[in-house]
Formats: sequence, structure tokens, C-alpha cells
Amino acid sequence: MLFLVLFVTAAGNTALQSVLPAIGRELEIPDVAIAAIFSVSALMWTLSSPFWARQSDKRGRKKLVLLGMSGYLVSTAFCALVILGGLVGILGPLLIVILFAAFRSLFGLFGSASNPAAQAYVAVRTDRSRRTGALAVLASAFGLGTIVGPALAPFFIFPFVELSGPLFAFTAIALVTIILVQRYLPRDDPAEIERLRVAGEGRKRLSWFDPRIRPFVLYGLVAGNMQAVLSQTLGFHIIDSTALPPTEAQTFIGLAMMAGAGATLLAQWGLISMFGMEPRDLCRWGAVMALAGTATMIFSTDFYAITLSFALAMLGYGFARPGFSAGASLAVDIEDQGAAAGTVSAVNGASFILAPTVGVALYQLYEPLPYILSAAVLAVMTIYTLRSRAISGAAESA
Repeated sequence: MLFLVLFVTAAGNTALQSVLPAIGRELEIPDVAIAAIFSVSALMWTLSSPFWARQSDKRGRKKLVLLGMSGYLVSTAFCALVILGGLVGILGPLLIVILFAAFRSLFGLFGSASNPAAQAYVAVRTDRSRRTGALAVLASAFGLGTIVGPALAPFFIFPFVELSGPLFAFTAIALVTIILVQRYLPRDDPAEIERLRVAGEGRKRLSWFDPRIRPFVLYGLVAGNMQAVLSQTLGFHIIDSTALPPTEAQTFIGLAMMAGAGATLLAQWGLISMFGMEPRDLCRWGAVMALAGTATMIFSTDFYAITLSFALAMLGYGFARPGFSAGASLAVDIEDQGAAAGTVSAVNGASFILAPTVGVALYQLYEPLPYILSAAVLAVMTIYTLRSRAISGAAESA
């Protein structure tokens, strides 16, 4: 059930991202305005995730998972209505941007409740030896969603609703998911919630600078920002390298994104459990593989080279995400699992506030520039993972 929640959210978000460029062009909305909408939502996500994590300790994980899905449903439904209003000529471009940003922010504010609650739900129900694998499976919902969302989106473009169709479809899917979670996800143990609530009374929120999780927060911020830069510039790089019109290049962009998502799933569904990888191994191999893929992207000038480089980097990020999530979880006591999960969720959101816009700006200055700078940062991060005592000690999970 938790996997389904994160999968539906990821699929719906990437489906929206895949149709937004066409929506923007159709409604004559500037590209920068579309990017700004996502930046605002990411900011709201970052600010609200720790709050919802603390509430999950007090009120129960299941309630917060349902709250997050409800926030996603309401946000997506209203965004669909706004886009439909623009397509039929009721709303103008400026009003569309304002309303879309406002309703999308609802996802950042309330949809952010699901992720930390789901991670904390898993963390308190797994022992230390099984937690890394369990969180890796949970993280793979995002990778699977990035494959399915863009693939399904074209099938939901129906007459009349047209480009708003995918949003209406995922609104309906979210409603079904909420019903399934309400019925089948085991409820929280009241005694456990009361114990966590009492333990948390008078305790401050878990700071990003808490020495127990600080190395993993730093790692997650760097990895997340570099992944955001790579993902956001991928489409432009493929369009420029293939010299095709954007609509014709869309197929190649989708194929490259699917290759990257497939590499992520290979890591999270196969390699992690096959080799019994611990957070230390995941952080190190994540940095190394992401560095290798980003470095080869500098010299990639055709579609096949770009796709292979992107897939290699995404294999690394497939290790990195569960690596720093599990590392942060294992670094704190059971009473702080909700707070740790909230911090991890906030870090993931913070990675998409500025990095995509900065990455595209650097790309416009000089195409290889974002990859050169990202590779340099990842090289430093690779050295850090080898020297950090906290990350080295994260292997102690049994």
C-alpha cells in the first residue's frame, strides 16, 4: 500500500511534467513561468515535510499518508480544472499561472505528508538488518513512477479535456488509492503512537545540522541537486544533439528518461539486495556511478551516447537515494524515525528549488558547462564518502 501511494504520486507528477511543455506552448505561457511553478511547490514541500513528520509521530502514520494523498488529489483536480479553463478560453495566461501555482502549492504543503509518514511507517516496523532493503524498495516507487507516468499520459488525452486529461485521470487514480489505503493498510498501534508522542514531548525538531544525520543531509543535498540539474537539461541536450523539432524529439527524450528510470530500478530492485549493500556502500557507489555518467555526458554528442551516460548516472542515483535515506534512519533512535524521515523528504524537495533553473541557465551559456561543474562537485563528494567516518560507520546496520 505504501509503495502504491508513492508510485501513484510519482507517476502523476511525471505525467504532468511530460505534458506541461505542450500545455505552456498551447496556452502561450512562458517556459520560465512553468519552471517557477514547480520551484514554488518544491519550496512548500521542503518547508512542510518536517512538520508533517512530527505530526505522524503524534497522530499516526496512516492518517498522514491519507492526508498526503488527499492533498495530492485536491491539488491535481484543481490544476486540471485550471488547465481545462485555459484550453476552452475561459482563463487567460496570467490567471492560469497564478491559479496553477496556488493549487500546485497545495501539493507541496499537504502532499508532502505522505513521504515521511511512509518512510517512518517502514522504519519502525523493520529491524536494522532489513531496513536498508525495505527503504530501497520504497524508494523504487519513484523510479517506476517516472516510467509509467509519461508512458500513460498520452492515452489520457481525450476529446474536450485534451491536455488536461492526464490530470483528471490521475485524480481518479488517487481517489482509488485513498480507498485502498484506508481499507487495507494496517492501522497504527495506539500504544506505539502514545509512546512516541510522550517521548517527543519537549523535544526539538531534528535539525539538518544534527551531528547524527548531518553527513547524510549533506550527501542527499548534493546528490539531489546534481540529479535535478542532469534531469532538467536532458531534454534540451537531446533536442540540440538530434537537431529535431521539439515535438519530434519528444520520443527520444521519453526513451532516454525510461532508460534512466530502468537503471534506477535495476539498482533498487536487483543490485542492492543481490550484493547485500549497506548505506555506506550505496553512498559510495552512488557517488562513483553518478560521477561516471555525468563526466561522460560532457563528451556525449549523439542520442545513444547521451542515453547511456544518463542511464549510468541514474544507476548511481538509484544507489544514492536509499543510501542516504537508510543512513539517516539508522543513525537515530526509534523515537526520531519520524523526524529523520521528514528531514529526508525535505532534502529531496529542496533539491528541486533552484537546481533545475540554474542548470538550464548554465546550459544556455555553454552546453557542457552544467555537466563539467556537476562532475567536479560529484568528484569532491566521492572523496567525502571515502573519508567520512559517519558514512563509513553506516555499515553497522545489523
